Amino acid sequence: MGDTTKEDGSGSSRKAVRKEKRAYFFRKWTKVDVMRASSVGIVHFLCLLAPFNFKWEALLFGVILAFVTALSITFSYHRNLAHRSFKLPKWLEYPFAYSALFALQGHPIDWVSTHRFHHQFTDSDRDPHSPMEGFWFSHVFWIFDTSYMREKCGGRDNVMDLKQQWFYRFLRNTIGLHVLTFWTLIYLWGGLPYLTCGVGVGGAISYNGTWLINSACHIWGSRAWNTKDTSRNIWWLGPFTMGESWHNNHHAFEASARHGLEWYQVDLTWYLISFFQSLGLATDVKLPSEAQKRKLAFPR
Repeated sequence: MGDTTKEDGSGSSRKAVRKEKRAYFFRKWTKVDVMRASSVGIVHFLCLLAPFNFKWEALLFGVILAFVTALSITFSYHRNLAHRSFKLPKWLEYPFAYSALFALQGHPIDWVSTHRFHHQFTDSDRDPHSPMEGFWFSHVFWIFDTSYMREKCGGRDNVMDLKQQWFYRFLRNTIGLHVLTFWTLIYLWGGLPYLTCGVGVGGAISYNGTWLINSACHIWGSRAWNTKDTSRNIWWLGPFTMGESWHNNHHAFEASARHGLEWYQVDLTWYLISFFQSLGLATDVKLPSEAQKRKLAFPR
């Protein structure tokens, strides 16, 4: 750790501790770190191979796969499981959570725990993907350093609601089998074009859409609400991230099922939640009250 000497108002000096930058590559890698890096590397490698195995129908499959899996992440992992913004019957909750596995962002227990820690420790030294540690760390490199996350956040004791359910324990223990089986079926169905355009292009789109929320939405964009963090709204990312880029809205009202709070703020995840609510399947749907909005509004 480095330190510098500063003078306080009384004329006496004090030491300000400067945190040493975490090594991205030259450090001890755990088995989980290697597996995660391999998954990300394979997806992007397949994406690079896509032009050499190109078919329009395969590309369409990749785009549809990216859309479905990304929407499953935002609908299930994020708003339903992490924040309990609404409730679903288990026969509907579980298939959406299963679908989200194929976005290749981990099983629900892992994803939800990390996200809850992010809200608990936003922008601090304990934030799992703090933007204070640089754009590339918050965008992707944090994923490959599970030891560092454990140092900062401790054990995953913030997801007991999921750990108590057999289905989520099952997904935690068998995620690799599901993903490899899915990839194999895609290859057997459509060969290299579907593998490169589906898993490669679709996976790269899904990955980077989520990652931009952790990085770009804490650096660039506008602020509609006076939160005590660096969260931002990026309007043009809204349709591509299923409404997740209304990130300042989300940090202001994290339990809200709706992130695009204005009619013109595109939020595809909210449209799906609203659809199920109209059918009576999504219940206890949480939205911010006018009093909550007034409390966090900037002075006019």
